Amino acid sequence: MIYTLRHRTTYRYARPVRFARCSLRLKPQDGEGQTVLASAVTIEPSPASAVTRRDYFGIEALGIRLDTPHAEFAVEANSRVAVDRPSPPEPEAGPAWDAVRDAVLASRDLSGQAPVHFLFPSARVPLVPAVTDYARPSFRPGRSAYGAAHDLMRRIRADFRFDSGATAVDTPLAEAFRLRAGVCQDFAHVMIAGLRGLGLPAAYVSGYLRTTPPPGRPRLQGADASHAWVAVWCGERWLGLDPTNDCAVGNDHIVVARGRDYGDVAPIDGIVTASGRQRLRVEVDVIPEGEEAGAALALAV
Repeated sequence: MIYTLRHRTTYRYARPVRFARCSLRLKPQDGEGQTVLASAVTIEPSPASAVTRRDYFGIEALGIRLDTPHAEFAVEANSRVAVDRPSPPEPEAGPAWDAVRDAVLASRDLSGQAPVHFLFPSARVPLVPAVTDYARPSFRPGRSAYGAAHDLMRRIRADFRFDSGATAVDTPLAEAFRLRAGVCQDFAHVMIAGLRGLGLPAAYVSGYLRTTPPPGRPRLQGADASHAWVAVWCGERWLGLDPTNDCAVGNDHIVVARGRDYGDVAPIDGIVTASGRQRLRVEVDVIPEGEEAGAALALAV
């Protein structure tokens, strides 16, 4: 499957911003069944400087500096990506989770993609005893790592309510768990905390999810959204699980970045020097090759 991706973010400020420094993580990743055919980012106003770098975990970020006063800041990323992943394994396939746990702890690999980096607490995913206890029933001794994680995913989808008004981007994990509600970021963070609490490496994955319009209706422009899910280390490779939708990651998912939590992979972060309120507007299109976009619809925050 080949996708055309468009991700436009627009900030409007009540008062002009005199200086801004931002990191943009908007280019999809190559590898693991995914090939980037083309990718470009446009920025308005033009930055005074722009430097591309990769962090320790291999995430590509474009660092920019704006020093011209501006009342609006817009970033648009356009990409073309081919996705052809193998079918996910059967839920109970693969090595036992407790064997995977022991092997990770015994490993001496400290490279950027080493599973051990995704085992310990991170800024947005502390180890919460209540979350570990919630995950524990899925992990009976000897059960496969993938099977146990798959079961945890299904339980989260059944027990939690998707509610975009229940949490914000900075809501603590423990609060989202208490509410049993939130969005894909919260679902992913809770699942990661449960996995790490039991000794399994788990990563936060940001990207996009193809959505299918109702039969007979055109695809709406801007109606898709950025998405988040979980990659769990299963002893031989990372396998993706989407607790928001109760499904294994396949060709409908497009990976942009994988990190320890949302803080590692935020599409845009940084600082601005200004006072007053700001408005944020995000428009995302995930269009399979051969499908046409219809009427315009945007996600506004």
